[in-house]
Amino acid sequence: MNQEALENMVRNILQEVNSGAVSTTTSQKVSGDTLTVRDYPLGKKRPELVKTSTSKSLDDITLKSVLDGTIKPEDVRVTAETLKMQAQVARDAGRATLANNFERAAELTIVPDERILEIYNAMRPYRSSKEELLAIADELESVYHATICSNYVREAAQLYQERKKLKGDN
Repeated sequence: MNQEALENMVRNILQEVNSGAVSTTTSQKVSGDTLTVRDYPLGKKRPELVKTSTSKSLDDITLKSVLDGTIKPEDVRVTAETLKMQAQVARDAGRATLANNFERAAELTIVPDERILEIYNAMRPYRSSKEELLAIADELESVYHATICSNYVREAAQLYQERKKLKGDN
């Protein structure tokens, strides 16, 4: 990747973070507070809550630090804590579905990327048997403690069975 493309990418990411469009950092625990729409965007209104998994602040994430290698990919990955805070804000704004999506995504932050892609492919119609989907649900729950996601996969397995979308049904 050339330097100009990298600079543009980092500039766009920082602009989105600063506008509140996305959150690419992690957070500290909010001590008993429930975040509301007044806290949005977190990067501007509650920057003290926003830290990376390596304890860097938003101010530490600059184009210079990316170019000199101080900031690594793990410094800008979304984390469960940030997604949970975003869920609180979404719920307060009356956007329950969006809040649920943030909470489900928060569960998946500890699942390896490779496994996420395998699960995604397994959940496509006609790709898995009901037993295979239920095994994925069990794995999500027992290995990753992702209960929301495991329930989602169980529901998909049931619906695929009812709609004849399981492997071998076509």
